[in-house]
Amino acid sequence: MNIRNRKTPRAKWHDYNGAEYFVTICTKNREHYFGEIHDGQMQLTVVGEWLKMQIENTETIRGGDVSIPLYVIMPNHVHLIVYIRDSICRDALNASVRNTLNVSVKNALNASVNNQTNNNEDARSASLQRFGPQSKNLGSIIRGIKSSVTKFARQNGIPFMWQSRYHDHIIRNQDEKNKIGIYIEQNPLRWEYDCFYKND
Repeated sequence: MNIRNRKTPRAKWHDYNGAEYFVTICTKNREHYFGEIHDGQMQLTVVGEWLKMQIENTETIRGGDVSIPLYVIMPNHVHLIVYIRDSICRDALNASVRNTLNVSVKNALNASVNNQTNNNEDARSASLQRFGPQSKNLGSIIRGIKSSVTKFARQNGIPFMWQSRYHDHIIRNQDEKNKIGIYIEQNPLRWEYDCFYKND
């Protein structure tokens, strides 16, 4: 498949900063890397335990701007509710304005001193900075969790691979959040009926 022509599943009207999301991340080929369910209870492997630790430490790692109030680790996937404070979006916008102004001032000074500028370099610099900090949007949070689990597995010689993408749903109201919460809490009990069920 031509990657440049591949459609993104992200919502074009949403910036993926401040909001609540229901996120599902699967393992490659739905392999049971995280453990098995016995009598409705998830028994985690070493990799599953490491994933749990990364999820529960997310708020500390991200400085309190991000939290995962509810999650469930299943044999071959994980469901998360990810909450990102709205202020991150405002902070990113303010940083974007500051960075754009800084680039413009820098370019003007360089032009007055040297009477010449490298327009291509200036354009690249402005392009890179116009979005502000990207360390606390949804994509970076999920990448951080996935990369940490992958690194841990490799360092310990444990076979492991993620599916390349993840699925997210923007939670629009409390009723929707309640339904998702019930689904997450009941997921282990309903494992054999789950769409991700794979009996190894």
